[in-house]
Amino acid sequence: MRYAIVADIHANLTAFMAVLEDIERRGEVEEMWCLGDIVGYGPDPHECIELLRQANHVCVAGNHDLAAVGRIETTEFNPDAVAASEWTTGQLTARDKDYIKSLPMVINKEDFTLVHGSPREPIWEYVLSISGARENFAYFKSKFCLVAHTHVPAVFNYGEDGSCSFHPFSPNEELVLGGKRLIINPGAVGQPRDGDPRASYVIYDSKSKRLRLYRVPYDIAATQARMVEQKLPMRLVARLSHGV
Repeated sequence: MRYAIVADIHANLTAFMAVLEDIERRGEVEEMWCLGDIVGYGPDPHECIELLRQANHVCVAGNHDLAAVGRIETTEFNPDAVAASEWTTGQLTARDKDYIKSLPMVINKEDFTLVHGSPREPIWEYVLSISGARENFAYFKSKFCLVAHTHVPAVFNYGEDGSCSFHPFSPNEELVLGGKRLIINPGAVGQPRDGDPRASYVIYDSKSKRLRLYRVPYDIAATQARMVEQKLPMRLVARLSHGV
């Protein structure tokens, strides 16, 4: 089977639609794995939830998802994120909120553990450093773990000797699954932060045991116009142009 792995859609409907179109063009994807933060920051939270629910998918909860339905506090959010979260709450239907509340924090699929933040702290922890990744390998039993939250595509390798290494996950790079345990981040659909403003996602082929990362251009100006229309914070609007 072939699976599409998406994360951090962040209510960016234009980016999400571009990714779905790219997935459709590549063909033969039977299921989508979503690593959370469907909402937050962007202008179309309800529409993104509806579109995701139309797909054959599984999804874990992200911190912005849970904040929007009052399941976690926003004390660790910056002021722009707080403002966007409060606005998002008002845009969600009762059905949207029930869906978010139903999302688990951890899902196991094939040889993968799926979380939003980290296996140690599925909602809040960012896996950014080699030392942090090394510690997190003890917190999942599967061979591989998929994480999001940082909005940066990345791969952490864990060797049999306990060593850990990192390398960026580059566009069109093919990652072959082998003997090493891995923590893999597919990057963000709706708000990339690696200096590349294009939407990011991964396709996994379980037969060949290969993952490939794709970057998809989308109409950033259209999303920004929607954000301005909804009076979302201008810093959130501007960052989409630069992928930061």
